[in-house]
Amino acid sequence: MSQKYHLKLYITGNTVNSKRAIANLFRICHEELHDKYTVEIIDVLEQPQKAEQEKILVTPTLIKQLPPPLQRIIGDMSNTQKVLLGLDVIPQELDRV
Repeated sequence: MSQKYHLKLYITGNTVNSKRAIANLFRICHEELHDKYTVEIIDVLEQPQKAEQEKILVTPTLIKQLPPPLQRIIGDMSNTQKVLLGLDVIPQELDRV
């Protein structure tokens, strides 16, 4: 896996759900993507125009910008398998099989 992931996480304020999504996303990225990712965190309360441009209706929403195809994952990122599937990442333990 040599490609770099560019991810945008849309959150709403400093809520429990927002904090959980951030923590879960960084855990998954650290475990599976190592140093091959960038994460931009966008608070829709502070930057409503960005949320409007991306048509964000629910938060937390993760958008995988790169590599293509563009993907959206909604929720607090607690379902690791769902997040990895959305990112098109094969978990490391399966990669070794």
